[in-house]
Amino acid sequence: MRSRIVVRLNFPSEERLKIVLSALEPETGTPPSPRSRVEVEGRGSDLVLSFEATDTVALRAAVNSYLRWVGLVNDMCSALDSLRGA
Repeated sequence: MRSRIVVRLNFPSEERLKIVLSALEPETGTPPSPRSRVEVEGRGSDLVLSFEATDTVALRAAVNSYLRWVGLVNDMCSALDSLRGA
């Protein structure tokens, strides 16, 4: 049984979204596991992550990985913005 989920995240700007998309690009080229597949798309200032996996364990692992990467990149951008006084 295949498992699917779509996650939509809103960013404060399209520029921030482009940075996140760029950071995720190496991960989307080669899936970390043959058991899961992820499509990453930018829509306006929204990031849309579409996950599909062979089972819920693989789905959970893929979702957790991508959300951690997105959170890390977003936190780094926020820290840099605060250093710049933006």
